[in-house]
Amino acid sequence: MRNVVLVGMPGAGKSTAGVILAKVLGYQFIDSDLLIQKQEKKLLHQIIATKGLDAFIEIENKVNASIEAEEAIIATGGSVIYGKEAMEHLRAIGTVVYIKLSYDTLCKRLGNIKQRGVVLKEGQDLRGLYDERCPLYEQYCHFAIDAENLDAEGLVEAIRNLLFTNE
Repeated sequence: MRNVVLVGMPGAGKSTAGVILAKVLGYQFIDSDLLIQKQEKKLLHQIIATKGLDAFIEIENKVNASIEAEEAIIATGGSVIYGKEAMEHLRAIGTVVYIKLSYDTLCKRLGNIKQRGVVLKEGQDLRGLYDERCPLYEQYCHFAIDAENLDAEGLVEAIRNLLFTNE
């Protein structure tokens, strides 16, 4: 198995499940949001506030398109799907798994979305973001997992089962 790339909305459980999955499989764990923060020496919401949305998406695209790894679980930021180069690269180096959640569940899980560095366009709300991104996650993923009634362990188990029955 090469890499496993987790995509989905903020709050879907990419980082939480990713860390556990990496431990279970003996893989390394890479959080692309942390790579961006390290490169820019700022938190995500600070990058968006100081450089603007378009610049952030460009930075995110470049960082994700340059990830080189073997046997890694890669948790991406929710806006990674706006970067064509990044998504093509991630699909080439790994299996892209979309963690699907309903809009209502995401609303319950997400506190202050601005604090999380969620990429919202001017005048856009969470519903608009959800409706815009979900088709893109579907487009780029190799597999989608309905995580609606799963806790972190359940999600990890579902991903493992999916990956190892589809090898």
